[in-house]
Amino acid sequence: MFVPMYNVEGEEVGEIELLPDIFEVPINVPLMHQALMRQLANARQGTHKTKSRGEVNRTKAKWYRQKGTGRARHGSRNANLFVGGGVAHGPRPRKYTKKMPRKMRRAALRSALSAKAVENQIIVLDELEMEAPKTSEIVAVLGNLGLGQRVLVLLPERNESVEKSVCNLPQAKALRASYLNIRDLLGYDHVLVPLGALQVIESILG
Repeated sequence: MFVPMYNVEGEEVGEIELLPDIFEVPINVPLMHQALMRQLANARQGTHKTKSRGEVNRTKAKWYRQKGTGRARHGSRNANLFVGGGVAHGPRPRKYTKKMPRKMRRAALRSALSAKAVENQIIVLDELEMEAPKTSEIVAVLGNLGLGQRVLVLLPERNESVEKSVCNLPQAKALRASYLNIRDLLGYDHVLVPLGALQVIESILG
């Protein structure tokens, strides 16, 4: 698959071939869903906790006498049906971690990249360099390319100027190509890939 390559001015400066082993594989929706659910599950802390009736610190005295009141008999205010009492069957600390083989995770990334490529949502740049952080320059680049602000900007390596500039856009994100993941890949409308970042992706998934 050949796609046009642009510069930061939005001008087409050539064509580049996207590797078919990465950008033209069959799109496997169930596999992408499984990889996404795994990543979301692994991001959960699992520290939620409620107190049972045995953990609530209230008086242990009987609330009122057993007979003669006409009310139901109760021995404790810690019961779950009273305000301030314990919670029945509430959440407890647990791990949500899910495992997935590396081959499957990488196959899901290839499938997501192929889906983006089919929809012409992968934009290749010759380079993306900035001397200092300046958000207006990033906005100008996206405007020159005809993109909105829901863009994932991939970088070949750490670049504080670009990263700080992009982080001021509420719906955009800068990410190093070596950290490419299924959640970020599916969460943005377009993927902006400088040539150096494309080489990193090909070295990992190729």
